[in-house]
Amino acid sequence: MAYASNKRAYGICDITGFRYRLRDMKMTWDGLLVGPDQWSPKHPQLMPRPTPIDPQALQITRPDQAANGNDNNFFTVYTNVGMVNWAQLCKLLE
Repeated sequence: MAYASNKRAYGICDITGFRYRLRDMKMTWDGLLVGPDQWSPKHPQLMPRPTPIDPQALQITRPDQAANGNDNNFFTVYTNVGMVNWAQLCKLLE
């Protein structure tokens, strides 16, 4: 089958709808036939590099010491009225 290839071969841009010479039109990376003013190369961020997978797990693992809630750390609670001493507060409420 013969295709038109002479100076009278025209194509319609898929983006703008303008008429261009077929030999001047280009195919985009996603399959659109566009004029030379609408063509742009594929952006590198559309082809991200695959992230490497961790080849192995840790050999010596230990559980988190605070996972059971018994880490022997004490803390003081500060409120907007100052430091709360629970022992003195309990004596006042009796």
